[in-house]
Amino acid sequence: MSEEKPERGNEPSLHSFPGDNNQTKTEDPGSPPPLLHSSITTLESTSFKSASVPASLSGVAATSKQAIVEGPGPRPSVVTSASANNIPTLQIDPIAANSPTTRRASKGEAFFPQLLNNPPATPYPKSHLEFFDDRYDESGMPYGFERTPINPARKKDPREDERVSEEAIHRMHKYTLYETAHRFYIVGSDLADTTSRILKIDRTADDGELSLVEDDVEYTRAEMNGLLATIEDGNKSTGGLKVKMHFWGVLGFIRFTGPYYMLLITKRSIVGVIGGHYIYQIENTELVPLTDVNPQKKPTHPQEEARFLQILGNLDLTRSFYFSYSYDITRTLQHNIIRAREALSKGLAHPEKHDYNDMFAWNHYLLQPAVDHMKNPFDWCLPIIHGYVDQSNISVYGRQVYITIIARRSRYFAGARFLKRGANDLGYVANDVETEQIVSEQLTTSFHWPNDLLYANPTYTSYVQHRGSIPLFWTQENNAATPKPPIELNVVDPFFSAAALHFDNMFERYGTPIIVLNLVKSREKQPRESLLLKEFTQAISYLNQFLPKDKEIRHIAWDMSRASKSHGLDVIETLETIAENVLNTTGFFHNGSNPTYPPKLQNGVCRTNCIDCLDRTNAAQFVIGKRALGHQLHALGIISETGLEFDTDAVNLFTHMYHDHGDTIAVQYAGSHLVNTMETYRKINQWTSHSRDMIESFKRYYNNAFLDGLRQEAYNLFLGNYIFAQGQPMLWDLSTDYYLHHADPRVQRKRRSYKKWWTPAHLKNKTLPETVYPSLEKKPVGFFDNYWNEYYRPRGLTSFHKMFTYNMNSTLRYIPHRQTKDGRYDLSPFRVRTPGHTTHSHGQKDEKHKRKKPPSLPQIPWFTTSTPAPAKEPPRKLLPPPPALPNLYPPPSQAPPKHVPKAQWPLATLVSSLVNPSVPDETQKEYEKYIDYPQHLKLAAYKDSDSIIEMDEPGSEYVGYVNGYDLGGSGSDSKGNETVYNYNKKAFVDAESEREEMAYFEDWCTIPEDPLTVREDEVYQKKYKAYLRSVGGLWILGDGRREREGRGSLDNGNRGLRGSMDNGRGHNYV
Repeated sequence: MSEEKPERGNEPSLHSFPGDNNQTKTEDPGSPPPLLHSSITTLESTSFKSASVPASLSGVAATSKQAIVEGPGPRPSVVTSASANNIPTLQIDPIAANSPTTRRASKGEAFFPQLLNNPPATPYPKSHLEFFDDRYDESGMPYGFERTPINPARKKDPREDERVSEEAIHRMHKYTLYETAHRFYIVGSDLADTTSRILKIDRTADDGELSLVEDDVEYTRAEMNGLLATIEDGNKSTGGLKVKMHFWGVLGFIRFTGPYYMLLITKRSIVGVIGGHYIYQIENTELVPLTDVNPQKKPTHPQEEARFLQILGNLDLTRSFYFSYSYDITRTLQHNIIRAREALSKGLAHPEKHDYNDMFAWNHYLLQPAVDHMKNPFDWCLPIIHGYVDQSNISVYGRQVYITIIARRSRYFAGARFLKRGANDLGYVANDVETEQIVSEQLTTSFHWPNDLLYANPTYTSYVQHRGSIPLFWTQENNAATPKPPIELNVVDPFFSAAALHFDNMFERYGTPIIVLNLVKSREKQPRESLLLKEFTQAISYLNQFLPKDKEIRHIAWDMSRASKSHGLDVIETLETIAENVLNTTGFFHNGSNPTYPPKLQNGVCRTNCIDCLDRTNAAQFVIGKRALGHQLHALGIISETGLEFDTDAVNLFTHMYHDHGDTIAVQYAGSHLVNTMETYRKINQWTSHSRDMIESFKRYYNNAFLDGLRQEAYNLFLGNYIFAQGQPMLWDLSTDYYLHHADPRVQRKRRSYKKWWTPAHLKNKTLPETVYPSLEKKPVGFFDNYWNEYYRPRGLTSFHKMFTYNMNSTLRYIPHRQTKDGRYDLSPFRVRTPGHTTHSHGQKDEKHKRKKPPSLPQIPWFTTSTPAPAKEPPRKLLPPPPALPNLYPPPSQAPPKHVPKAQWPLATLVSSLVNPSVPDETQKEYEKYIDYPQHLKLAAYKDSDSIIEMDEPGSEYVGYVNGYDLGGSGSDSKGNETVYNYNKKAFVDAESEREEMAYFEDWCTIPEDPLTVREDEVYQKKYKAYLRSVGGLWILGDGRREREGRGSLDNGNRGLRGSMDNGRGHNYV
């Protein structure tokens, strides 16, 4: 008996795609993608002529022309009806000639398509749905292979069908675990239960050993029933064969001190669909010990084993862990398309082996035992990612555009906030997250395009961003008493080896150029983040000097925190300008095939970081993602420009997705949601956002202080950073996990060159192979991709209320349905919707909603823009100078006498002198001399008579100090005494007294043999006299009488110098 085929066919050809109604679509090679879905273009088949629609549809361009119809008679209204997948479609209502909408249209007023309020409902009540066989619905609870009576009428073996590829048969989606007294049996089945395979696990293996036997034979349903019946008959004496559980997949195998455990997915939920391949989130797991029913051996470390199980339970696998059966979510869409095309160019239907990125496969450690003991481990085990996945729908007049955000967290150097900072010596950084946004139009479901173009669907685009901690050796001490501990640079590496390894890995993953958007603070009262800014800038400068000029790392340092607190700066507009330059530099991925739809590739990535890579980073990545969304929608022909306005349905939907994305990443790393959201940086809802930010700050502080240690232990155990070994300390006894995340210093590693620190192959631009596959012609789509059975589930009954795409979040949720009845509400998701916003007719836009020009940034020389740079703002006009105030207190006509103190001045004179201060001429000349003399001072003075400085020349007072006092000439006074000229006094003085002063100065400069001993004959010398006066306080009082008394005490004292000093000191206190 031949297998019955469904009406639409179980295996479509390359000329038949879901969503195309089995009609082959041909496109003009020179025309862009169509701007309107077929549900709107059906209006052209009516007898009415097209009229123009107001251009206020925010860039829907030519789509507007088909939204309104007119004819020679009364104009019909345009209504909508909800289709099976909740897509509004336009229909003509011929009985609406007298409706208010028609009357407004006849007057020339703008009216828009209406939206039906009532969603499609199932014709059966909910109480009757339980009688339907809904096994093929996507429920969270698992169901597996069911042992039913063997049907004697054998169906066609799918292995005999050449239209189905081998991978489609091997891929299993549901599993059942059977157990006997000494064995486990896992039966895996495909979606249609047509083929099954079996895996045997020995429960009696010794501790530390794993015994897996994989059966390569593919069984039909009848053959599998017979095999299980045989196993049951052979184990009747020990209890027979029992069903232990149904589950969705195997995450891997793990052991601690004794036997192995098997980790199973027992509940799941759909979170997205890409190319007809579902992405699931783990909702529940179960750890199954691979031990015998009645174990003969007792565990050697029962307490330690229980402690390890408790630590593993601290890791919640039901939050933000995702997997897919047929789509590699550890890689980007661009990488998956390139890899699939490369395999086709070699004549292969699929890549030769699984190539998941172990950097983002969080169960990589659990998969290793399966890889070591099984031939096809990934037919049974599933790699999972940790991060965030969300998908929403933008409805553009019935045209469905899916936005998918996938965030992948690296398993290297993973951990909590204050426990994992900076980078390790292998170049992996903390909080390393790759974020990809995929924008696709659902004209066709799969990655393929008609006319035999495999993996060339031009309706798929993607853009990738990256965030990660600053790649330097720095830490912060996790102290409960200090909410913001100081930043410590632990290792100063002049060659920046960790940063070199990190950027080389980024070259390998994303290509060039790498754009670093550094948002740390640059000015602080107490330097914290600014220390890292200086060191990171030096690291990039050092690494760039060895790279080729066109491959250099491009660094943008901008203090976003300071800018957000400034009143004159708009953070969002500044980020918009940066985002536009980044998009023009790196580009984005747009699938297609030459020459009809030439593809585009993303070469390079924008790496954004702040100190935590959470709040500021998420806001910056949102603005870049919003800008990329505009470019992606423009490339798909959805909008006519590349810009998107805030407060539109599309941007609001995207904002909510990125807000959830940031919250999820923040909870994983810091233990709380975002502290500063987009509302904070847009400065809207200030009071509400401020109170929320304070609460999240307290949550973050509490988690960092008290719960991060437990979470870090769970990470180290699950990721395989810590492996139990006899004689080694236990995980909970370690004072630090530094050596768990860094390379073993006892292992010698090959040191890289300090100059050629990169890999040359990583600097090459990525290319996309052509879509020409002569060896694989005339093969159906199912031979290459099994999306048809996975997404459409042929021969299965599906209800709308259980379909993921039907319940997907959409821009239609933002539409107030009651306002659409009269045709005044614009259904465009790109229409700005703010309080007081009105819709004008014929393309008139509200003046207050016109787009502002972004502020000009400091010129960045490396930016290369393919489009004109945004215009700079005109220079702001300066405020006019304030008018001169009248002088209320003019200077007095006559100055007061000098001998009169200021306290006795009249009030008017005193105020006038304070308001109009004046400087005496002598003070002015002295100040001018003080300012001018360094400019005329000679650096050296000579004893040569020709070099004698003139008396009035600046600097002449220093000549006497340098050359003595006998160079100014000699003479005699009126009494005949010899005189010499003193440069300091600028006069002739007595020569004998000057010589005494010179001798005293020379004696003062002479250091005696015992400088601490003072002889009695030296007491009366000037230097000791001055010392005694300073000690006794006489220099303050200036009392000649006390000076004489002090000298008398020296003459009459019998205690020498010490007594005289005591006498002088005591005399001072009296």
